[in-house]
Amino acid sequence: CTHKHTHAHTNIHMHTQTYTCTHKHTHAHTNIHMHTQTYTCTHKHTHAHTNIHMHTQTYTCTHIHTCTHKHTHAHTYTHKHTHAHTNIHMHTHTHMHIHTHTCIYTHYKHTSHTH
Repeated sequence: CTHKHTHAHTNIHMHTQTYTCTHKHTHAHTNIHMHTQTYTCTHKHTHAHTNIHMHTQTYTCTHIHTCTHKHTHAHTYTHKHTHAHTNIHMHTHTHMHIHTHTCIYTHYKHTSHTH
């Protein structure tokens, strides 16, 4: 394959991807608890061989996040209980979010190389 391509790009390909995951948590005794998490994955690709002008890459980003939410509510309860600990509710939520992103990119790379 003796193709000669001239292009203004360098050999270092940088891809910056922003994954936005929105989790909605609804608690029974509170209002709707919503938090938005933004994950950024930066992939750096260094191409040492300039004779490859088409390659397909498949890479998987796995994000493991442990979110611990502690809520203390000692008011707005009109329940009559004989237990003393039911007036103060400690809500501890531990969420293990495992996000697996499989991205398949096909780059038509035209690099400049001379024989």
